[in-house]
Amino acid sequence: MRQVRYPGLRFQVLAAVRALADREYQERVWLDRSNVENLDECVHVLFDDTEVLSDPAAAVGEILRANEVEPLRQAGVVFDALITDLGDVRDEVYLADPRWPGVLAKAEAARAVMAANEAVLPVDLSD
Repeated sequence: MRQVRYPGLRFQVLAAVRALADREYQERVWLDRSNVENLDECVHVLFDDTEVLSDPAAAVGEILRANEVEPLRQAGVVFDALITDLGDVRDEVYLADPRWPGVLAKAEAARAVMAANEAVLPVDLSD
């Protein structure tokens, strides 16, 4: 399988997708005000810096592989709708929203595909 052009960015995307898929991590890290990691970081990596949730097809070969486009697109649709509705509120509000499990599920599906692709690379980025 062909390597991506920007493996460092891919690593950041995979880390953000993992965080977005892991409720236990979110409650432990994002809700602890002493940590600098939070939901806003995921938004910046996945929407602003790389746009892999808003336009994943554009990142194929650069950051993503072709089979990752659809799961990331689906995650982007549900997550973007929540961001549009809730806006800039505390992480607790996002995690308490009844639509949050849908974001978790779509992010987990994307994480699984990305992790499976990483299993064939010489660098271990797997769980």
